[in-house]
Amino acid sequence: MSESKVHRSGRHFLQIPGPTNVPERVLRAMSRATEDHRGPELASLTLRVLRRLREVFRTRGPVILYPSSGTGAWEAALVNTLSPGDRVLMFETGHFAVLWSQLAGRLGLEVELVPGDWRRGVNPAEVESRLSRDASYRIRAVGVVHNETSTGVTSDVAAIRQAMDRAGHPALLLVDTISSLGSIDYRHDEWGVDVTVAASQKGLMLPPGLGLNSLSEKALAAAGQARSPRSYWDWKPPLKENAKGFFPYTPASNLLYGLDVALDMLLEEGLENVFARHSRLAEATRRAVQGWGLELQALDPGEYSDSLTAVRVPGGHDADRLRKLILERFDMSLGTGLGKVKGRVFRIGHLGDFNELMLAGTLCGVEMGLDLAGVPHRPGGVGAALQYLARTP
Repeated sequence: MSESKVHRSGRHFLQIPGPTNVPERVLRAMSRATEDHRGPELASLTLRVLRRLREVFRTRGPVILYPSSGTGAWEAALVNTLSPGDRVLMFETGHFAVLWSQLAGRLGLEVELVPGDWRRGVNPAEVESRLSRDASYRIRAVGVVHNETSTGVTSDVAAIRQAMDRAGHPALLLVDTISSLGSIDYRHDEWGVDVTVAASQKGLMLPPGLGLNSLSEKALAAAGQARSPRSYWDWKPPLKENAKGFFPYTPASNLLYGLDVALDMLLEEGLENVFARHSRLAEATRRAVQGWGLELQALDPGEYSDSLTAVRVPGGHDADRLRKLILERFDMSLGTGLGKVKGRVFRIGHLGDFNELMLAGTLCGVEMGLDLAGVPHRPGGVGAALQYLARTP
């Protein structure tokens, strides 16, 4: 006889920094019967989704959708714009920045990885300095993570572009927005980004399964010269088929139904309001952390993430033990520490379909867990967050 699972009342609190909670409206949209992916209704849906995605990326250029994870979108950005042996300037801002650089190396690119302490974002002055010294233009692209999901640090993409311009360097700018698109202000065209990488499971409020690239004219021109082998990730076939509302492969059609509704929700609320909501909930979270007397992984207040907060536990304590206790006692999942900070930090996701009372429940679970796990802290972090939320419209 198989073991029966004990029912837990209430809902599970999924407070990792992605995948995020999927709204009921989106779940209902995805539950509809699958349609002919070569039929006129899906073509109309595709054209509508691609048009409104440009609003979210803030671009007039094309956006490409792949049935993939964000890792696939990383690879597409690299193989379409670069050739084996090309040099890419990248920055060790955290676990995902490192993974992207490793992927680039496996593709035969020469990666110049600037070391980092995983507590700060990309330094625009370092970008300018390294590009200014590259008189022969060996560096063909600069790759940065806008919001590093492992550390809760956001880099200033606009300042990075300005640094590149001051250096007078022709390198492409490739930016990962997997944990920032739809949560933190981002402007593909205005900031001069050439390829923006995104995925469906965070600010876009969907399950995993869609990888996205937003492209500049310069990126499209580079694709005509790039010699990296590519087939599935090649931009040309989807650009041709998307113009008619179709795909060169079987699309993830039920995710497209969900994406259509998720875009409704983002644009109904208004992007500026979405960003302000995330900023407010993030500040309340940080006030709770400060009230507990704990330390943020991010060091610079100007780089604090509005998507997630990474919290350091005091020496001698295990962040994963704390997470396990909170999951078992209060049915809440928090993000684990990754790479160099495993066991040293836990991460609170506060992005996507999320509001004040959801945050209040999340912070209560953390405060109770800190107490039960014997992690040294001051009581009252929750109160500090609630006071801020009550007094700040």
